[in-house]
Amino acid sequence: MKKFFIALLASLSLIGSAFAADNNILDKIIERGVIRIGFDTGYQPFEMVNKKGDYIGFDVDLAKQMAKAMGVKVEFVNTAWDGIIPALLTDKFDIIMAGMTVTPQRNLRVNFADPYIVIGQTVVLRKELAGKIKKPRDLNDAKYKLAVKLGTTGHEAAKRYFPKAEIFEFETQDDAKLEVLNGKLDAFVYDLPYNSIFASQNADRVAFLSEPFTYEPLAWAVRRGDEDFINWLNNFLRQVKGDGTYDRLYAKWFESDRWLSTLK
Repeated sequence: MKKFFIALLASLSLIGSAFAADNNILDKIIERGVIRIGFDTGYQPFEMVNKKGDYIGFDVDLAKQMAKAMGVKVEFVNTAWDGIIPALLTDKFDIIMAGMTVTPQRNLRVNFADPYIVIGQTVVLRKELAGKIKKPRDLNDAKYKLAVKLGTTGHEAAKRYFPKAEIFEFETQDDAKLEVLNGKLDAFVYDLPYNSIFASQNADRVAFLSEPFTYEPLAWAVRRGDEDFINWLNNFLRQVKGDGTYDRLYAKWFESDRWLSTLK
């Protein structure tokens, strides 16, 4: 009987090892020679398309650095936001690098590496409301109409913090902000970096409440079950933050707006 249990444990160990090897994303990436990056373009300054049709942005540059560190090529897979987690889970790409906020709900479906940046939700208003709305909480009124991007943390924040307001959902952030620019809706609720750029480009038409009213760490997401990949990503992040690469890219995309002229 003792020999039987020893043999059984050995068999289970081999099965577990075989499963782990089969589930090791890093090995698959190295064997393939390509890391596939999933994102949703249009989220400034994280992932965008320039006039030449090339992908550019903070996440794009970090992804290229990641591929270089692995010794592989990089392939970008542009995916609609509401389907980006299902696409990851069905192996359309290896990792989501798309300014995704870490939430308990998302963490039930995917694993997150350590946060690489922390942001929060902010509000861009119609210019006419600049003197009336002094804080985000002032929008919690039935007379106000808010624009949000469907499926985002801005969408969830708007429902939570402004339950009395009327919320209009849009497939893209560009469609949502356009309604505010055109004066059809009162405010756009979205992430700080994007809204900061949006407001600076349209200072004559909108007002910006720049103080975030939520705390949102952004992180890279991968399929559950591969701790080796998470370990590698966390060590990579520590390396680029320690050697100056991260600071250089942050300055390029968040402290300068020269890249705006290259966009479509």
